[in-house]
Amino acid sequence: MTAEPSAELAARAAEQHIVVIGGGIGGLIAARECAKVGMRVTLIEAETALGGSIRSAELDGIIVDAGAESFATRGGHVRALIDQLGLGDRVVAPEGGGAWLSGNPDAPDSPLPVGGLLGIPANPFQEDVRAIIGWRGVWRAYLDRLRPPLTIGHERSLGKLVRTRMGSRVHDRLVAPVTAGVYSALPGDVDTDVAAPGLNAALTRVGSLSGAVMALLGDRAEKTGKAPGSAVLGLNGGMGRLVDALREDLQKYGVEVRTATRATALVRAGTNWMVQCTSEADAAEPALEPESEPEPADETPPPLSATAVIVATAEPAARMLLDPHVTDLGDASPAPEIEIVTLLLDAPELDPAPRGSGVLTVPGSHIAKALTHSTAKWGWLRGAAGGRHLVRVSFGTQGEAAATATLDDDAAAQLGLSEASALLGVDLRPQQLVAAHRARFVQAQPTSLIGAAERRTAARQAVQKTPGLAVVGAWVSGTGLAQVIPDAAAEADRLRGQLLWD
Repeated sequence: MTAEPSAELAARAAEQHIVVIGGGIGGLIAARECAKVGMRVTLIEAETALGGSIRSAELDGIIVDAGAESFATRGGHVRALIDQLGLGDRVVAPEGGGAWLSGNPDAPDSPLPVGGLLGIPANPFQEDVRAIIGWRGVWRAYLDRLRPPLTIGHERSLGKLVRTRMGSRVHDRLVAPVTAGVYSALPGDVDTDVAAPGLNAALTRVGSLSGAVMALLGDRAEKTGKAPGSAVLGLNGGMGRLVDALREDLQKYGVEVRTATRATALVRAGTNWMVQCTSEADAAEPALEPESEPEPADETPPPLSATAVIVATAEPAARMLLDPHVTDLGDASPAPEIEIVTLLLDAPELDPAPRGSGVLTVPGSHIAKALTHSTAKWGWLRGAAGGRHLVRVSFGTQGEAAATATLDDDAAAQLGLSEASALLGVDLRPQQLVAAHRARFVQAQPTSLIGAAERRTAARQAVQKTPGLAVVGAWVSGTGLAQVIPDAAAEADRLRGQLLWD
């Protein structure tokens, strides 16, 4: 294809009006990519703030992450964006030591073993592994060395693979807490090849699951030049800084951003689209001394006319908009409802960080799924807290509603305090609670679930058959910024090409 003159291409871009529905990270990236080539872009978001799962909250003057608090370094996509936005000097690594495990019958509170993969130990005789699974579990796990190897791809379910090779204690006490904490899913539902690429192949090559883990960790260390460890980073000041920087960038490109505006329907208008909306904002408060009666707020903004629409909402809202126009979307995927209760505590007894950077729980042993000791994990937050402590208590997982779902905010905070006390091994009293914040999320189906990749691919392909329509976000890209960001950029690029070249 011969490239068109840049002036003609710019003129064609200027004729396009892209409406992006949803102001999470996927929507912000898609809007930015379209605006960069000169397209007119309007972004609408139902909430009063942008960011989606990246949320900030203020607790007694301290700005904290109420949603995602870090990003995975794999692929380098998130770090590249952060550098482009001038935030490179704000990147920080977690501190506070490793996580602990709570709820194990033999050792109720133990450091999570090092040197494993998704909780699968490379050496079941390792002291910190033995403390959790006991000698009975150790010898059962050792039988893995005596069993015949599997063929490549033979076992898709991580839970079945672990239980068959190394026994129930490794499965229940080591792997299940990790998959529940990382993926909000039990091991039996996790796709081995997605969560641990290369593990099945290494098992066939080496002959045992523990040996395969050791081989994979060795390969990774050789490639990166680093010992295996946590591959996440954060931002000084919180991940909300990324949202703020993206919004400023959109303003530079002339993107119109409308918050508190919910898309209710898409209507085909010839080759264009009409996006019907309602205002989600509360009626404007009158001035203290109004000169006249205020005009009633118009709750129904006029429809937006667009040459193309990018749907960047969570799955339920996206399906409501797409269903009338897209066939073969497939069935909706079950998505866990997660709640995070953040507590600001005046508790000097937490100064020694008694559970390192946080705690994972053996499924069924606690009401909470996990806890993060944020002021132990992030040095910048420890400084901002001025001697006080911030902890985040997570509730809910795949197939299990959050225990806080039916509680009011005060009761949710008290339950969070009770669980934090149990998980941290410290008697935290109600009078030590300075402030609390509660955030609720409908999490996209975890990337690693069996069948999730096929469902995402089918939904994306179904949408792409409709000209002038695209979809981005975690429910089609997979969860996590490391997947959402490059996927949103690629899908926006596909739509740009369709509009400018086809």
